[in-house]
Amino acid sequence: MPMRVRKAVFPAAGLGTRFLPATKAQPKEMLPLVDKPIIQYGVEEALASGCDQIIIITGRGKQAIEDHFDVSYELEKMLEERKKTDLLKIVRGISDMIHVAYVRQKEALGLGHAVLMARELVGNEPFAVLLADDIIDADPPCLKQMIDVFNQTQSSVIAIQIIQGKAISAYGVLDVKPADGRFDGRLYEIRNMVEKPKLEEAPSDLAVIGRYILTPTVFETLSETKAGVGGELQLTDGMRTLLKREKMYGYVFEGKRHDAGDKLGFLQATIEFALKRKDLGGPLREYLKGLKL
Repeated sequence: MPMRVRKAVFPAAGLGTRFLPATKAQPKEMLPLVDKPIIQYGVEEALASGCDQIIIITGRGKQAIEDHFDVSYELEKMLEERKKTDLLKIVRGISDMIHVAYVRQKEALGLGHAVLMARELVGNEPFAVLLADDIIDADPPCLKQMIDVFNQTQSSVIAIQIIQGKAISAYGVLDVKPADGRFDGRLYEIRNMVEKPKLEEAPSDLAVIGRYILTPTVFETLSETKAGVGGELQLTDGMRTLLKREKMYGYVFEGKRHDAGDKLGFLQATIEFALKRKDLGGPLREYLKGLKL
């Protein structure tokens, strides 16, 4: 039987230092993009892509994430009594959205370590990893596009984006060769990957972004990988070992990515998502036109 992607892992144990002091007492994943926390965008993407189990890797100070996806009896009762049916529907929709399981990462020891923490809940099946910082506006959803690739290749798939110029040095970069003609030339077979290379040393302009579909073999390679700088276990190192055992593909997704882990990217995403809203788009557009820039 072909393997099927049903589970999505969200590493959410990081400290969010780039958004201090806002993240001193709240998780960065709960920062609101318009009126939804950024992690909810990723969870909704996973749900719309066919995943029916969400695994969130949390840490100290992340209780708000669990509360957000849980039932809020007091709030629902108050909204019901005040006949605020529209808001009640929104609140109940969050808790009814999907089954969520949580794993506690006691120390932030790298993305690879966070993924490894999900091993028992994922089991022996392929799974998706979504980084909540990367908000991707796409139809069909980015993860759904990747799952379509996985269903045909039955191999690990990494979402990639073309990044030109010096900005490439902030990403993992792939050394690739074109795959077959499927997916409109957007699919590449990965030969190697380099973490944050200098511009002149980058093997391509294809950068890894925060969406992965991985086979369960990655748990074995991560277990065998030694921690690097700062005692952190890097996902890139585990995937590089996985590449020696299995084929892996990079897929240039269709859609627009917003880096909500960056202050400017967060502001840009907020404006663009607000402009697409029926209730906010018109007034916001008029306000922006009136600014003396």
